[in-house]
Amino acid sequence: MAAGYVLYGSSMMFVYSTGHGVHGFTLDPSVGEFLLSHENIRVPHKGTIYSTNEGNFARWSKGMQRYVEWLKQEDAPGGRPYSSRYVGSLVADVHRTLLYGGLYCYPGDTKNANGKLRLMYENNPLAYIMEQAGGAAIDGIQRTLEIKPTSLHQRAPLFIGSVEDVRIVQEFLAGRR
Repeated sequence: MAAGYVLYGSSMMFVYSTGHGVHGFTLDPSVGEFLLSHENIRVPHKGTIYSTNEGNFARWSKGMQRYVEWLKQEDAPGGRPYSSRYVGSLVADVHRTLLYGGLYCYPGDTKNANGKLRLMYENNPLAYIMEQAGGAAIDGIQRTLEIKPTSLHQRAPLFIGSVEDVRIVQEFLAGRR
């Protein structure tokens, strides 16, 4: 297996995994080549940033709503409140989560029960990279990479990031918190 992405902004970065860790290369315009800038990327076990489109809050499940409200509560020993950062670009938001930890969420809601992200060519490649870096990715119930696809364009919710943050959101979604 292999997965990767290219991130374009003030600098251009290529991040990939072939099953032996996650590595990032940054374009050096002076030589016109990508140079290894982030070797063996490891996502922190727990973060302090969450990323989701809160404009959909009213359409989320009660568990998802409780989770986001919980993230905003003051709890210094628990590392809360979390900072909210949402670019609105899946790759950019997941890339930040990969480097700094935390959680990116694209839940299903009353308008789109299965979310809007596509399992095969959005969720799975990013889940593979995140897991290779020591993180986790679920659809709210099960591990993203264990979902059996039923169609090429199948959609699925995505909760991806630090292992501890993914565990906690899963507890909220299951009603255990």
